[in-house]
Amino acid sequence: MNKNRTLKTETVESFQKALGGQEFAVVVQASGLTVAEVSKLRGLIRAAGASYRVVKNTLARIALKGTTFEGLTPLMKGPTAIAYAKDPVAVAKVLVDFAKTNQKLKLVGANLNGQMLDANATKTLATLPSINELRAKIVGMLQTPATRMAVLLKAPAGQIARVLSAKASKGS
Repeated sequence: MNKNRTLKTETVESFQKALGGQEFAVVVQASGLTVAEVSKLRGLIRAAGASYRVVKNTLARIALKGTTFEGLTPLMKGPTAIAYAKDPVAVAKVLVDFAKTNQKLKLVGANLNGQMLDANATKTLATLPSINELRAKIVGMLQTPATRMAVLLKAPAGQIARVLSAKASKGS
């Protein structure tokens, strides 16, 4: 096997492996972005716990074959890139927010656990709270009753202490 073919095979295998445990992948067209803009986008995506890859379309189609993301193959036309993550909302928010400020980035479509989403559905997904935000809300809801209970239990003891203190100060 020649060197070029070996490199392509390694690219396909590494991309398949990277997509292995993911739940969400979105195809974007990023033509015209400067190196600085792509670097900024990659940083934002990485901070959201996701990955962003530019892979040659023919190699991406081969890598997607037989995976839950196979439905993305028709979207692989022109200069495209794929962002993928376990948390679909976080990466969708990053991409939608970036696309609002930079018209050169366009959402083409996405795949959520085998379910194809168009660009509008991906934008709608970005409006939902992320998994971490939902967890924080649940923890807050669970803590609120306990905090209220502690305040209620503490209040009568505090009132008794104030009454006893007032009686003691009158008696002296």
